[in-house]
Amino acid sequence: MKAFELKRGNVVEHNGKVWQIRDIERSSPQARGGNVTYRFIMYSVPGAQKLDLSLRADDDLKETELVRRAATFSYKDGEAFVFMDSEDYTQYTLDAEAVGDAAGYIVDGLEGCYLQLIDDQAVALQLPQTVTLQVVDTAPELKGATATKRPKPAKLNTGIEILVPEYVTTGEKILVSTTTGEFSGRA
Repeated sequence: MKAFELKRGNVVEHNGKVWQIRDIERSSPQARGGNVTYRFIMYSVPGAQKLDLSLRADDDLKETELVRRAATFSYKDGEAFVFMDSEDYTQYTLDAEAVGDAAGYIVDGLEGCYLQLIDDQAVALQLPQTVTLQVVDTAPELKGATATKRPKPAKLNTGIEILVPEYVTTGEKILVSTTTGEFSGRA
């Protein structure tokens, strides 16, 4: 594809790596005979490394096909995470590096995930908006604490720690936002 044909969200190949375009800036020259240039802000798939790339309008980039599949988390195999396709039950393995910080939100049987595939290989994971996790350790509720909105730290069953309201107790199931990492309510 030519640089001027690319849109936000396209997945391209550059220097042997796969990148997803997040932002495009177009600059037109003021002088006669100047070339229009495009500045692409791209992130690697997988890994989310940032790359700024400037190209002229007629420069070529190879577009790559990225497929999204609904999946359910099955089990952990050593450091790798194994997901099962919700439609045809194919198993896909993602290594810990590709999962990254999302590992703190993954529990057995987690549904609503989407895997991003390139050539039938899982390269990235998209989690649901909220997940249900269990509080395994938090301070007891103080009498009369309902009048104040002081959060307290709570350790969850996946090992992550977040701030929760005073009324949340150990053993309770709560909703946690996967985008912000914050308490979203009781489950």
